[in-house]
Amino acid sequence: MRHLLFAAAAAIAIAPAAQAQELSIATGGTGGVYYPYGGGLAEVIGKYVDGYSASVEVTGASVENMALIQRGDSDIALALADTVYQAFTGTGAFDGRQIPEARALASIYPNAVQLVTLADSGISSLEDLRGKRVSVGAPGSGTELSAQIILAANGLSYDDFEPQRLNFNETADAIRDSDIVAGFWSVGPPTSSIMNLAATRSISVVGLTEDEIAKAREAEPTFAPYTLREGMYDGMGEAVLTISTPNVLVVHADMDEELAYNITKAMYENVAELIAIHPAANDTTIDFSVASTPIPFHPGALRYLEEVGAAVQDHQRP
Repeated sequence: MRHLLFAAAAAIAIAPAAQAQELSIATGGTGGVYYPYGGGLAEVIGKYVDGYSASVEVTGASVENMALIQRGDSDIALALADTVYQAFTGTGAFDGRQIPEARALASIYPNAVQLVTLADSGISSLEDLRGKRVSVGAPGSGTELSAQIILAANGLSYDDFEPQRLNFNETADAIRDSDIVAGFWSVGPPTSSIMNLAATRSISVVGLTEDEIAKAREAEPTFAPYTLREGMYDGMGEAVLTISTPNVLVVHADMDEELAYNITKAMYENVAELIAIHPAANDTTIDFSVASTPIPFHPGALRYLEEVGAAVQDHQRP
């Protein structure tokens, strides 16, 4: 008997510790903000959410990410607010394929639409894109949706120029090599792919007029004016007025409430670690989130927000 007890004790002693359950975070291309931000969030989850680790996925960004959440192929996703709202309501690009199970953990920072060209391209307005080769973003990305809305609201369609559906790094390379004259980014500024382009070529960031912004906001209420500050990129000698869309951290409604609560708490209470990875996280605040999130919060996230006294809006409650 003593021998059997000893053997059992030894088995217990050498049994491996329970492994952490891994969460999948759907991000975007490596040249944008989603990928490093998602990596930072994965680190925060691994350090501060007991029993869990996380890894990031390179994806086609917002539209693809919403589908990944719906199918359960990803646990957490980053997506633009207009894409999130369309998916939740079954409108726009999601007409006929509504995702009512989408829930938000937070809105984490605004994406600024950045229309970039070379300084000597002669492109200084949306109208100048007519007849040119222009990148509108990766197929199905939030960048492409935003570009389409802005262009359509201001009298331009894909019939008026040659659209190229490239991701951020591909867009920067194509501008550098003069394969295209301009490209759209919808991303938290500053972003590495534009920074790298500006380090090798003289660039110009094309601003939008107040009238163009007003027309775009009429078409898409989740848009908001945004100013790209002077000097954000090499050679950018003055501030540029554009438009922005919040980025939302999305999960499925069936995520465990305690897990959603712990992720939300860990993110807000360790946001300095996210800022150290990318400055876009400076906007990861409770005030920004409750002002910007277009769909209901997950009950776990809502519990945290109520604990800290946030002024949650009616449409943000499940």
